[in-house]
Amino acid sequence: MEKLENYREAIKKVISEYGQYKLDEEDVRTELIFNREGDNYLLFRVGWNDWRRIYGCIMHIDLIDDKIWIQYNGTEVGVAEELLALGVPKEDIVLGYHSPYMRQFTEYAVN
Repeated sequence: MEKLENYREAIKKVISEYGQYKLDEEDVRTELIFNREGDNYLLFRVGWNDWRRIYGCIMHIDLIDDKIWIQYNGTEVGVAEELLALGVPKEDIVLGYHSPYMRQFTEYAVN
């Protein structure tokens, strides 16, 4: 359980850091969603930029079967590398945004 608790804290740290970035649009809100029961962690942006609706997921990470699944990364920085720097081993990180077939060609876990 200590391993999962460390992973939860690492995920929250990474998402929280990205949540600190401010947008120029005043009417856009950043939402950090930490669902501990389901082990789902998301960074969302919601609001308006003039007449254009802003609504979208910036980052989505899940804990599934004791591994960190990066489901979506809409940033320019590699979230997996940031998790590595926080002590998460490569074999416990799954790049869920790659197809199961393509995961075998990454340095990370297949599933």
